[in-house]
Amino acid sequence: MSTTSSLSSSPFPAPPLPSVVSRLRAAGCVFAEEEAELLGSAAGNPAALDALVEQRVSGVPLEHVVGWAEFAGLRIAVGPGVFVPRRRTEFLVEQAVATARPGSVVLDLCCGSGAVGAAVAAALDPRELHAADIEPAAVRYARRNLGPTARVYEGDLYAPLPAGLRGRVDVLLANVPYVPTDEIALLPPEARDHEPRVTLDGGPDGLDVQRRVVAEAARWLAPGGRLLTETSERQAMRSMALFAAGGLVPRLATCDERDATVVVGTRPGRAA
Repeated sequence: MSTTSSLSSSPFPAPPLPSVVSRLRAAGCVFAEEEAELLGSAAGNPAALDALVEQRVSGVPLEHVVGWAEFAGLRIAVGPGVFVPRRRTEFLVEQAVATARPGSVVLDLCCGSGAVGAAVAAALDPRELHAADIEPAAVRYARRNLGPTARVYEGDLYAPLPAGLRGRVDVLLANVPYVPTDEIALLPPEARDHEPRVTLDGGPDGLDVQRRVVAEAARWLAPGGRLLTETSERQAMRSMALFAAGGLVPRLATCDERDATVVVGTRPGRAA
C-alpha cells in the first residue's frame, strides 16, 4: 500500500508512537513507521489502535486491517476474505486505457473488489460497466467500489452474464489467478493465509482459469474488442499461444519497474 502525503494524518502524536513502530518492526513489517501512521489514522482512540496493531502483528494484511487499499489513485474498500489489489496490476489498467475509447463497454471478469474495473472506469467513463466474480464477499465489495451504475454479477466467469452482452464488450479485463498450485505454499503468509485460494490458484501450470477465459472471449468481444489479462514472465509465451488458439491476435506488454506482464488479445474485425 502506498503511503503518499495525500493520506489523512494520524490523530496520534507524530512520529507514530514508538511502541507501535517497535511492535510492527518486531513482527517483520518492513515499513513499520508508515504502517503505524496508517493504523493510527484508522483508529479512533488508543485502545482501537492497540486492537488494529494486534491484528497486523498476527499477520492480517494491512489493507484488511484498515479496510482499504490504494490502487491507481483510488481508495478501494477491501476486507477479510477479499483479494487485495496489487500495485503491479495498475499496468493492466494502463494498457486497457491506452487501447480503449471513451464510451466503451467494459467487463471486469474475476473482478475481486472491483479495483481494476473502477480504475478503468475512472479513466474511460465507459458507456456500460459490468463485473463478475465467484466469491460472494468479493461481489459485495465490488458493488460498493463500482457504484450503482455498474452491473455486478455473482458466478463462475461468464456464466452469470446476460446473454445480451455477447459480442458487445470492447474491453474485457481478466485479472485471473495464475500461481501454479504447487507454488501456493511459497506465497507470503498475508496472501496464502488471508486471501481466498480461488483468487490465487491457477491450477497445475497456473493457466487453468486463463484457458477458460480465453476459450470464450471471442464470443463476448465486439469486433476489434480486446481481452487483457495479467500473467507471469515465464508463462507469457504459453499465454500468447492460448490467445492465438482462441481466435485473438495477441500482443505482449511488460513493465520491468513493476514486474508486470500483460497479454492483450484483439478480436479481428473493425470496431463499430
